[in-house]
Amino acid sequence: MDPEQRLYFADGKRKVDYVLVYHCHRRPSARDSPDQHRLSVISNGSFPLRAAQKGPEEGKAERGEVSVDLGPADPAEGEKRMIREEFEANLKEAGLEMEHGSEHKAHGHTFVRIHAPWQVLSREAEFLKIKVATKKSYELKGEKGFAGTMNLVWQKLNQPFQPNVPQTQDQGRTKFLSHCFSRDKMHLYNIKSKDTFFDNTTRSRIVYEILRRTACTRTCQTMGITTLIAKGVYESAFPLHDGDFKGAESAEERNDRQILHDEWARYGVFYKYQPVDLIRKYFGEKIGLYFAWLGVYTQLLIPASLVGIIVFLYGCATLDTNVPSLEMCDTMQNFTMCPLCDGACDYWELSTACSTARASHLFDNPATVFFAIFMSLWAAMFLEHWKRRQISLNHSWDLTGMEEEEEHPRPKYETILLQKRQRKMRNQKKSKNEHGKSAVESGESRKDKWRQRLLSAMTTGIPPGQEKLTWRDRIPGYFISISSILLMFGVTFSAVFSVIIYRITVSALMAMSTDGATKANIRVTVTATAVIINLVVILILDEIYGTVAVWLTELEIPKTETNFEERLILKAFLLKFMNAYAPIFYVAFFKGRFAGRPGGYVYVFNDYRMEECAPGGCLIELCIQLSIIMLGKQLIQNNIFEIGIPKLKKLYRTLKDKEQAPSESEEQQGRVRPQWVLDYGLEPFNGLTPEYMEMIIQFGFVSLFVASFPLAPLFALLNNVIEIRLDAKKFVTELRRPDAIRAKDIGIWYNILSGMGKFSVIINAFVISFTSDFIPRLMYQYMYSDTGTMYGFIDHTLSYFNVSNLKPGTAPVVSNYPKEVTFCRYKDYREPPWSPDAYQFSKHYWAILAARLGFVILFQNLVMFMSVLVDWVIPDVPKNISEQQKKEKAMLVDVFLREEKEKLQLIQSLFSKDVSQASSFPSNKRSLQQPPLGHGDHCFPRPRGRAASFSQFSRQESVSPWHETTRHTAV
Repeated sequence: MDPEQRLYFADGKRKVDYVLVYHCHRRPSARDSPDQHRLSVISNGSFPLRAAQKGPEEGKAERGEVSVDLGPADPAEGEKRMIREEFEANLKEAGLEMEHGSEHKAHGHTFVRIHAPWQVLSREAEFLKIKVATKKSYELKGEKGFAGTMNLVWQKLNQPFQPNVPQTQDQGRTKFLSHCFSRDKMHLYNIKSKDTFFDNTTRSRIVYEILRRTACTRTCQTMGITTLIAKGVYESAFPLHDGDFKGAESAEERNDRQILHDEWARYGVFYKYQPVDLIRKYFGEKIGLYFAWLGVYTQLLIPASLVGIIVFLYGCATLDTNVPSLEMCDTMQNFTMCPLCDGACDYWELSTACSTARASHLFDNPATVFFAIFMSLWAAMFLEHWKRRQISLNHSWDLTGMEEEEEHPRPKYETILLQKRQRKMRNQKKSKNEHGKSAVESGESRKDKWRQRLLSAMTTGIPPGQEKLTWRDRIPGYFISISSILLMFGVTFSAVFSVIIYRITVSALMAMSTDGATKANIRVTVTATAVIINLVVILILDEIYGTVAVWLTELEIPKTETNFEERLILKAFLLKFMNAYAPIFYVAFFKGRFAGRPGGYVYVFNDYRMEECAPGGCLIELCIQLSIIMLGKQLIQNNIFEIGIPKLKKLYRTLKDKEQAPSESEEQQGRVRPQWVLDYGLEPFNGLTPEYMEMIIQFGFVSLFVASFPLAPLFALLNNVIEIRLDAKKFVTELRRPDAIRAKDIGIWYNILSGMGKFSVIINAFVISFTSDFIPRLMYQYMYSDTGTMYGFIDHTLSYFNVSNLKPGTAPVVSNYPKEVTFCRYKDYREPPWSPDAYQFSKHYWAILAARLGFVILFQNLVMFMSVLVDWVIPDVPKNISEQQKKEKAMLVDVFLREEKEKLQLIQSLFSKDVSQASSFPSNKRSLQQPPLGHGDHCFPRPRGRAASFSQFSRQESVSPWHETTRHTAV
């Protein structure tokens, strides 16, 4: 089979716009069983003669058709067959043309190929208000002066990063006006060929719209292909790819799929921009907007990564001059610290925590505050930049003024609604049967009337009367959903608490060890293993929560796919947000806050002390926790879940098919398979929610706790560079072609991003204020230091404790400390033992707490004000786009006014010439009523053709080739 013919019907002329697949359980074929009925379906459902009655060539073609055995043994299969027959008959009534075939004869997979002729395409394009380019065009104004020169320089510098896509090179500076397609204005459009005027994406979108609204009221009272797939009538439905993604001999012969593979879906072009226009053309606006958003997000991670690297390098450069870390590493200071656990732990020197203190300075330094402010403003800039980019795409993709399409009910909603109606009808019938015979007959008539209303409503998709699902029908689903979400929150908190118990227990056990190396590495070992356990738990719960979110959303019975998707996104986001960030929230805001003090520690299960932060603070532990979870989650999900698992599924499916299929002949193995068979072997498309969710969680890692890990934007950037090409390769080579869905924005995801951006301001303010030592260092330097420097800061942050006040059983059992200890130190702001208010919070504690809270308020209001200022300064609509929209609107109005003027002149011309003819032949009354046949056509061909172009009743003349030629010269 010629590769070009793999996309067409058997006649090689009609293009396959959509494919339906169903599994048919066949009996022995008609060739083996003479008594078996046989039906061969071709083209638009005609019934051909037998091959024996035709010529040799026709008989050969006939043998290539599918043999469908009638009367299957399974009653359920017979019912499905009847539903398919009715559904396909309704599709034919809608004007679609179909061809049946079975390439997987051993498995019984039957492929129904669907073609939309021009009449259907033009009708549906007008109904759907699809915008197409007109002949009217104008030149885009280029910038002049210094701005124009800089723009040219930037274009030349940017040229190596542009993808080699012919569509973008042909557009140039010319912009064609677009207008909603109308069959009455065919002369406005540049229709070179009716077969190629609508691209493949538009054709498949039109067919899908017909499939979605076509009803089956006689057999199953349902609507749309989605419901039929859910019922098992059809196995799948999908549009075709534009051929193979490789194999083009030259760049000029490449189809859109091959161009996307070469210029987008390869890791070798990671440095190039994405061909967003071609992505939209091939996959539709919804997927195009996702990749455009991902490109903008990745692009803006570049400045954030550079600033993060600068902040990290600043920490490295000032490491040897940082006074607090130098004091902690100074062995001459001789700070004797209190035991870290009861009984088994001994006193220890603060200088042994030198490495932790030095590492903490890399991320906890004065530049961190600046970076937190920068990232908060960066989030606001990102949202503003995306709004401008989105409006630009809406203009270039002709989405401006797009109306929301009417959505049909989901299959689950239809099923439950039908069950409710049937229950109501049964109850009515039972109540009517209790009356007399006359009442029964009257009830039967009303029942017939009700059945007719029900069938009519199912046909139109509108419930009769007040028949719909109310809150009473949904209250069990809502109750289960809320309860399950709270239960999942409890599971998340239980997992975090279990890891805390693990840390406490392992720390105590390792402290009892007699090995010196084990004791020296307690904190590092416990922290690393606990974070790895957290990561594994997060990955497992992520998969569970995704499935639970789908199940809970189904219980709520949303009416439309949009409602279902929004509710699913909210549930999945809440569950995965808590799952990913709960361990990080614990380390940032709870660890060490409720541990107590020596002599008054807080215990868990009466045996284990609550864990404390490291001597250098909890920020370094927060950095370790965030980095391992972020990097591990991205690497494992990208490499295992997105690459490994789909390949394993494909391998399993291939091996299963080989086991079930009989051995094929060499001729069949060497034959080129049609495109619909190749696409059926690909994975189905399951929506963009997992792709968005992965990036939204990453955005949280980048924005929420960025004050503790300045390198987070850099790792996110590196991940996204791979992620874009990975997703591109998956969409182009491994997935069936998705249905093209129109969308003018990214939907609810923008609101989630905006909410996370505002939430990040508060989180970063609390991280800097309470988790880091920025405020205590600032307070000490400007209020408590005698010299105005940081010398003495460590001693200022450590309180005294009299070891004689230790509770019995908590003192070290065996002490190997080289000297006798009277007082030990611990990190807190409390009164010393010799004070009247011993071990109570000191005045320094309350002053620093007030400063922390004041910083949170100041930081939050400052950043919020600057974010609002950024939002106000940067307009949502770019100036050039606004000017183009005004210009195009004025030009379209001018075009239609000129058309109306020409129409009026033509009508007046026709009327005046008819009157002149009547005055020339007053005696001929027949000529006054009707011009001679053929004479008027001969004398006045152009006026009649022009008048017909504006008529709503003679569309056949308006689309004639002769008429198009005459109108092309007028615009």
